[in-house]
Amino acid sequence: MAAARLFPLDALRAVAAQLIVLHHLSVYGPIAEAMHSLFPLLTGWLYDYGRMAVQVFLVLGGYLSARALSAQEPHLHHAAPALLAQRYWRLVPPFMAAVVLTLLASWLVEPLLPELVPAQVEAFQLLAHALLVHDLLGVDALTVGAWYVAIDFQLFALLLLVMWSLRRLPLRRATRQWVLPVLVGALCAASLLQFNRMASLDAYAIYFFGAYGLGALLFWCQSWPQPWRRAALAGMAALMVSSLMLQFRERLVVAGLTAVVVALWRRGQGPAWLQDRVQGFARHAYALFLIHFPICLLVNALYEHRAESPAPMLDALAPLALLAAWGLSNIAALPFYHWVEAPLLRWRPRAATLPRGGVTAR
Repeated sequence: MAAARLFPLDALRAVAAQLIVLHHLSVYGPIAEAMHSLFPLLTGWLYDYGRMAVQVFLVLGGYLSARALSAQEPHLHHAAPALLAQRYWRLVPPFMAAVVLTLLASWLVEPLLPELVPAQVEAFQLLAHALLVHDLLGVDALTVGAWYVAIDFQLFALLLLVMWSLRRLPLRRATRQWVLPVLVGALCAASLLQFNRMASLDAYAIYFFGAYGLGALLFWCQSWPQPWRRAALAGMAALMVSSLMLQFRERLVVAGLTAVVVALWRRGQGPAWLQDRVQGFARHAYALFLIHFPICLLVNALYEHRAESPAPMLDALAPLALLAAWGLSNIAALPFYHWVEAPLLRWRPRAATLPRGGVTAR
């Protein structure tokens, strides 16, 4: 796929990552409390709606996973375990490195911010996080966003399972090419119309598969003949409208708008320098997602350490502290990517069943 075609995806991912950081800065710690007093509308919006940027990641995740797995479709009948192992390696070692950094930051800030750090950390908690089953077992998260890493892996595994199952059946390739989007569309509809309305299922992939499946369908339909593509887009739009009419959910509006941008953005990539900047922010999005919370803890602790200052002076420092935490998070994402995430990607498991270089889902 041409780099220009990925530009809207990179732009969405870069913006969504920044919104997630700002959301958490509006939720946790004394900086958030001060900002809510100073700028209630802005921080209230970030508190209530910033978290919905996760829907952008879900749609883009489905699109990019469908893109990666479709490229490996001829190998799926015997390469599925290797693909799943690669996805696990892509997500979990950087995630666990971030967990360790968060625990170290928690140990440093505990005297000042005891309410933001775990009361205790047990080996079972660490194992549950490493296996991405912490929410399934009811284990308290050791860092923010831990639930999303587990859901991302579940969603990838579910999409892989559907594609692998079809590949195992004695079907012609042309038949699989239309049966696959039908099955994924059915799962997508089941999620949007039923399972996404059941809050008790929010630790399971099916709860989120509506947005994820929407992204996968967008990838597949872009190569179809124009009449079929228009029919598919109309069908997806009708499904979203029906889901919202059944129960209005703002998160689905965000997922739908993301899908519209991905489907319709064809031109307007901007100058080369802008593309480079956007691609850089997108490339470091996962690192930013993982590393920003320990930075948030440390900056909040420094801010709390000045609690003896007069209240007006302390409140005046809150916007600067928030900007510092935001900026430092983006700066910290660079070494985390280059020294942790990227080396681990180079060391990811390989298999003889896959082409050289394996598969890059995201």
